[in-house]
Amino acid sequence: MSDVLTLSAHSTAVQTARAQQISSAQAGSTVSGRSAPLSSYLRGKIERDFLPRWENEWGGKFVTNGESPGPNAVRLDGNDYLGITGHPDIVKAQLDALTRNEQFVVQSGVFQLNGSPTTHFERRLASWIGHEGGVLCQSGYTANLGLLQVIADKNTPVYLDSLAHMSLWEGVRAANAPAHAFRHNDPDHLARMIARHGPGLVVVDSVYSTTGALCPLTQMVEVVEASGSMILVDESHSLGTHGPQGRGLSAQLGLSHRVHFITASLAKAFAGRAGFFTVPQELRYYLMSNSFPNIFSSCLLPHEVVALSATLDVVQRNDAGRERLMLNTRRMRASVAALGYPIAQGTEQIISLEAGTEANTVGLRDALETRGVFGAVFCAPATARNRAMVRLTLSASLTEAEMAHVEHVAAEIAFIVKPWEWPCARRQRAGAVETEAQ
Repeated sequence: MSDVLTLSAHSTAVQTARAQQISSAQAGSTVSGRSAPLSSYLRGKIERDFLPRWENEWGGKFVTNGESPGPNAVRLDGNDYLGITGHPDIVKAQLDALTRNEQFVVQSGVFQLNGSPTTHFERRLASWIGHEGGVLCQSGYTANLGLLQVIADKNTPVYLDSLAHMSLWEGVRAANAPAHAFRHNDPDHLARMIARHGPGLVVVDSVYSTTGALCPLTQMVEVVEASGSMILVDESHSLGTHGPQGRGLSAQLGLSHRVHFITASLAKAFAGRAGFFTVPQELRYYLMSNSFPNIFSSCLLPHEVVALSATLDVVQRNDAGRERLMLNTRRMRASVAALGYPIAQGTEQIISLEAGTEANTVGLRDALETRGVFGAVFCAPATARNRAMVRLTLSASLTEAEMAHVEHVAAEIAFIVKPWEWPCARRQRAGAVETEAQ
């Protein structure tokens, strides 16, 4: 018995030591205080579900924390697609709002009165997109969660593209609605799913955040209309970059009036901190009475709303930025694909280097960062297990020298990371052979 107790105590000590090691590594310094001990159950979960990844795949360092970018680093790890961060018109609008002597009460967004700067911006943004009204939220995540919680329920089948953003899946779960995944960008499979389970709500992204794939939205809408369903399109990665004046993919394809709901994070091309979704007037006050994220989250601050309004002006007139982004995307995709990187799953400004295992992805990240190129590591739960990747996001502000440097680095490390041997490369080759055989 004493041996068993000794082993148990040793196991607990090991778990505690490892947890403290992780905590110290993440904090970057020695913790001076002491926290209340975690339960043995929670420590067991960490030991079982997390520590193998930390030690064996991540090398004892959090996976998203690599090198610190230097002054000459090329940053491809953000989402400011039009390069408008620090734009003088946006900064001036923020400063003017911050220095005005106004009374403002921080409260839930549902208390924002008609005629307030918030409701004015909501109507303006919705009208620009081509919809009747909208709601401004703390983030794109809360926008999707808050909308789906209201427009779906246990009697509403929800059909989600298999690569739909996690916030959309969480919104369906919050609604307690039955979720049915259909094959990525496959309207025919969607139609078969709806025929089996009945009409409901279809959920897609316009541009998929992990691959840069463009949704075949026209075909999706046709399936939706034929089945008597509704559709929600998350335009987070196309609002500002696609369509006339950047109005998004729905507007580009002339589908705005046929899409029931559009959602977006305003932390991408708008380079802010907010989310948004469209809503018809007949649904607005019902939603405001039942959407928990909107009821129980504080509103945005005045300088944030003013900045977003100024940003809309900048985005609307930035056709030159959209053109540069498109040219940079075409060039970089062509260069990287010619080097053997399997990126055929996407076409837009997001380039996914899917190395597969998390250990391989950490190696890819390190190879890029030591040469001054910084992307963003995506792994589970942002991706499926063993489909981890380094995501490179392009922008209109990339200079010729920066573009050339990224191309040079991609060529230099190709024979180190061997992208043609990645699992996704083998799948793409197998798919191409199957297509030819048909």
